[in-house]
Amino acid sequence: MNSSSSLTAPSSSGQLEKTHLRLGFVALSDAAPLIAAKLLEFGHAHGLTLELCRQPSWAAVRDKLLSGDLDAAHALYGLVYGVQLGLGGPQTDMAVLMVLNRNGQAITLSNRLAAALAEHGTLPKALATLGRKPVFAQTFPTGTHAMWLYYWLASQGVDPLRDIDSVAIPPPQMVTALADDKLDGLCVGEPWNAQAEADGVGKTVAYSSEVWPDHPEKVLACRREFAVAHPNTARALVQTVLEACRWLDGAGHRDEIAHWLARPDYIGIDAALIAARLGDDIADSAPHGLPVRFFDDGAVNYPHAFEGAWFLTQFERWGMIDARADYDAIAARINQTQLYREAAARVNVAVPRDNVAPSVLIDGKVWGCDTRSDAYASSFPIRR
Repeated sequence: MNSSSSLTAPSSSGQLEKTHLRLGFVALSDAAPLIAAKLLEFGHAHGLTLELCRQPSWAAVRDKLLSGDLDAAHALYGLVYGVQLGLGGPQTDMAVLMVLNRNGQAITLSNRLAAALAEHGTLPKALATLGRKPVFAQTFPTGTHAMWLYYWLASQGVDPLRDIDSVAIPPPQMVTALADDKLDGLCVGEPWNAQAEADGVGKTVAYSSEVWPDHPEKVLACRREFAVAHPNTARALVQTVLEACRWLDGAGHRDEIAHWLARPDYIGIDAALIAARLGDDIADSAPHGLPVRFFDDGAVNYPHAFEGAWFLTQFERWGMIDARADYDAIAARINQTQLYREAAARVNVAVPRDNVAPSVLIDGKVWGCDTRSDAYASSFPIRR
């Protein structure tokens, strides 16, 4: 797979084409890199002033990115790829500048369904006790949560296209929908799974890191047109956010960011709930979950093209697109690896090697930089 793409050569002058940037985010714990970048003003050292713009939903993030109201955003990996293909909206060429985090999402069931699962041992048997078609929520049709939910359901012997009804709900509205008995299960980022458990309206039964250990999750995204017209600015933005990701790995900084995220203008819930699934000690309460990762000496942030191509295989699997042979090429155009390398070098962040070890997913399937996309996409027993 081609893991190197570049929009344009760096400007010889290095002068920023734009210095004030509007960045979108949704109320989730993994918006932490953008929040830290703004509150600690990491951008100033790179010539940038950041303005954070909280969005009510992923659809709003998409629409404001496409309209130009936002310059860049905290975005679902799969959302960016869906926009690139024109799924559910206008087609627009997109750019993934860097990965913001890995892990940190979960699947929560209603109390009734969680109890049935504990009693009957398998998800199909538990769902049969409902006496109707179950309703599961994800946050955006082509987003990561939809992909983790569908993959997990299929690994449990449940066909997400035929055995359930799937609805899209913005993350901050998930807990209320579960409390109002409108949902049987959901997949969302933290801290909303933790909030559901704290409110006594649901139980977390699986973590996205069980589906794909150390999977890429949110990305820093923009329209490709923006990155083409503002290469120095885009590079400075990646430098800024890398500084924030590195800061998040510092001693005590996860607790500190949890208190900032708890503010009403960011997430607006109890800091203790945010911190509970943000630190490295998540294994104490979630023995099968891996902690959310923001930096790890740069291992988190490199936008490997093969990881983006995985989402295309899942779009094919679930009938969102017809099979095609250019997934690797699409991913190489979207993921701005050369721009990332230039930015990382300027802030002394190591770039991971291209031939990273393959991952084994929850169903035993192997995905890596040498996996053939076409064979992988057609290999699933449960698919459209």
